[in-house]
Amino acid sequence: LPRQRTVTLLSSTHIPLSGRNPMLQEALGIRPHILVLNKMDLADPRRQPVSTRAGLAGWLGAHGSPQTGASNASACPLQTIVPLVAKLVGNSPRYHRAESTEYSILVIGVPNVGKSSLINSLRRLHLKKGKATAVGGEPGITKAVLTRIQVCEKPLMYLVDTPGVLPPKLGDVETGMKLALCGAIRDHLVGEDIMADYLLYALNKRQQFGYVRRYGLAEACDDIEPVLRRVALAQGRTQKVKVLTGTGNVNVTMLNYPAAAYEFLQDFRAGRLGRVTLD
Repeated sequence: LPRQRTVTLLSSTHIPLSGRNPMLQEALGIRPHILVLNKMDLADPRRQPVSTRAGLAGWLGAHGSPQTGASNASACPLQTIVPLVAKLVGNSPRYHRAESTEYSILVIGVPNVGKSSLINSLRRLHLKKGKATAVGGEPGITKAVLTRIQVCEKPLMYLVDTPGVLPPKLGDVETGMKLALCGAIRDHLVGEDIMADYLLYALNKRQQFGYVRRYGLAEACDDIEPVLRRVALAQGRTQKVKVLTGTGNVNVTMLNYPAAAYEFLQDFRAGRLGRVTLD
């Protein structure tokens, strides 16, 4: 971190507050940094202005870091990130050094927030080249700080991909559940059934009833079991189980509720249940 001229913080608009590591604020100090709210196309547009202002005021405080939306062209297009970085460094008296004409930017955030995707997108935009770092839909794809990756020629700019970092201790259980729903924590560490139950609660609390239409339910409900039953029937998630009877073993086809819970989570993450902001 001390060798980087500026830092890009990445957070998801699903969880604009819960998706940030508060320990990074102290580590950054007065270093110029940009807050990028990613995946804005999946967040509730009615809650974006409120959550963004709250996040900037509550988390960054006096630092006043600019904010942009990496996947929402109407809010602040991807093309503005490189000029904004150059402007921030140029306005910082600590970095007025004639011998250094290149920019080295560290990209940091919680796991699975889209750090590698941001780097690849900037590289395609400015250099017209393919992806330079692996991406995936689960945390832990990037396992170490990688070498510098060039994303722009003029100005000469390099980005450094980093593994996602969570605070050693989460503030509360609900924050952990929100992080898990957005893929920052591996599903099996929490349990797909527990996560699906919390997701149903969160959707109902925010009056987001897209799951009712998607799975053909008669109405919204607070019980996860009938929801998963409909998901299993709609997606064909069944399993054959051997049942011991008086005449021998019999194969019985049953609904696969763990697989249905996983499908429920994946539908949320892909935006198929509607645009939802959890914070």
